[in-house]
Amino acid sequence: MLTAIIDYESGNLHSAEKAFQRMAAETGAGTAVVTADPDVVARADRVVLPGDGAFPHCAAELRGHSGLMDALREAVEIKARPFMGICVGMQLMATTGHEYEETEGLRWIDGDVVKITPEDPKLKVPHMGWNDLVIDRPHPLFDGIATGDHVYFVHSYHLRPANPADLMAHVDYGSDVTAVVGHGTRLGLQFHPEKSASTGLRMIANFLTWAP
Repeated sequence: MLTAIIDYESGNLHSAEKAFQRMAAETGAGTAVVTADPDVVARADRVVLPGDGAFPHCAAELRGHSGLMDALREAVEIKARPFMGICVGMQLMATTGHEYEETEGLRWIDGDVVKITPEDPKLKVPHMGWNDLVIDRPHPLFDGIATGDHVYFVHSYHLRPANPADLMAHVDYGSDVTAVVGHGTRLGLQFHPEKSASTGLRMIANFLTWAP
C-alpha cells in the first residue's frame, strides 16, 4: 500500500513524512512518500495534503503544479481513495476561502474558511498551542481517542461546514473552532497530527488502516 504526501511547496514536510512513515511501518500499512509526481499521486492508495501559510497562496501553488490537481482529483474523486487534509490542506477542502481574498477551494466540504473570532479578547489569534478535542460524532479515525485528548494547533482561520454532519470534532477557543471534518472517504484535520504526540500518531495509524 502506498500513501502519497503531496509536496506542492507549501510547508515543511519533514515532520509529517517521518510520522507517516513511522506509523506505516508500525501498522504494516505499506510505505509513505513525499511526492510532487502526479503519477504517484494518481496511483496512491491513500493521499495526504498538508499545508502551511495563507489559503490563497496554497491554492495557487497546488493549481500551479502541472498535473497535480488532476491527479489529486482522480485519486480522491474518481477512485475514492482515503484522503487526509492537514491544516491549510484541510481548509482547501472547503467551497471558498476568505483569507485576504475570496478563493475557490476543492469544494469537497460545503462550507467557508473564515477567521477565528473568540469572544474573549484575551485569547490571541492565531490559535497556537495545545487544545482539548471535543468529538462530535464517532468515526474510525477516533479509535482509541476520546474527548479531552490534546492536539496541537497553529492557525488563524478554520473551515465552518454548512452541513453539521460534516463536523466530526471541535475545540473551544472562546467559541467553537472546527478541528476535524469528514465526508465519505475525505477527512480534514485543522491541527497537526504529526506534532500532536501520541494522540496525533494514533490518528495517523487509524487513517492508514481505515477501510471505508
